[in-house]
Amino acid sequence: MSSSTVELTKDNFDEIVSGSGFVLIDFWASWCGPCRQFAPVYEGAAERHGDLVFAKVDTEAQPELAAAFEIRSIPTLMIVRDNIAVFAQPGALPEAALEDVIRQARALDMDEVRASVAEEQAKAGRAAQGEGQSAGE
Repeated sequence: MSSSTVELTKDNFDEIVSGSGFVLIDFWASWCGPCRQFAPVYEGAAERHGDLVFAKVDTEAQPELAAAFEIRSIPTLMIVRDNIAVFAQPGALPEAALEDVIRQARALDMDEVRASVAEEQAKAGRAAQGEGQSAGE
């Protein structure tokens, strides 16, 4: 791992992700061939985008983090902006695809994203309230 990426653990995760406005997270494991293929692509992007935080989670060493994010296959790339996961996709991305994902994530209007998240949470809350009522009421 180069100096341009940060190793995330359950101990530093909240501090790093909450303290940074834009974080890319690579969920990986040393035994995973596609993870090893993706590593230099990810490291290269980290060097090109010094204003962003590039982090890695070793799913073998940090099973709680992998479970918390429901990581089912690796590598999985996740992008978190303003504490909201705006992208998550398994598979090793080629360099051009990774650059495109970064460009799209940079272009997001986070006010719109927050409004959408709030709307989804409100819908979920209303649905949960509706479950407690019987059909006859």
